[in-house]
Amino acid sequence: MREPPLRQRSPRVPWRTECPPEPFGSATHWHPSPSETIDDAETTIAEVAAGRPAVLVFYLGAWCPYCNLTLNHYNETLAPALAERDVALIAISPQHADGSRAAVANGDLGSTVLSDPDNRLATALGIVTAPSHEAQQAHAALRFAVKDSNADDTPAIPFPTVLVIERDQTIRFADVHVDYTTRTETAEILAAVDAL
Repeated sequence: MREPPLRQRSPRVPWRTECPPEPFGSATHWHPSPSETIDDAETTIAEVAAGRPAVLVFYLGAWCPYCNLTLNHYNETLAPALAERDVALIAISPQHADGSRAAVANGDLGSTVLSDPDNRLATALGIVTAPSHEAQQAHAALRFAVKDSNADDTPAIPFPTVLVIERDQTIRFADVHVDYTTRTETAEILAAVDAL
């Protein structure tokens, strides 16, 4: 089996408190339990994928303008191509499930949007971080706090990440962005899907 490419980009802004020392480490063979629930314990990744390969997009939340732009871009460029290939597109954030559903309603997204309310999946993958103390102070000056959007009332968020997973949920491609202003290009995702 081919090992998935993994690329990390260096941050351009002092946003993160730390970079994951080795995201995914041995998680290239991550197999979450089929019964491990997400979205306020209403479903599992396996149920949403319904026996298909899937592209998982971890994003910060509906409050993040970069995330909203990316999800809308993926809706236009990635979702139709994945539908043709019978591959599920699943977006995941730590925000409240209602916030996730609002992202769908407001963006008319062609993907399933789920809540990882305590960052359980993101933690299992080693992609959880939090805004630095300085960033949290800057947010407070704008009368905003990440923790107010998160289901677990913490500022913990996933690094923007795209995974391509097999039907058995083995990771075949992982792209982790330490710089929250960058994202995985549609062409890269489709190339990884076509390599399955």
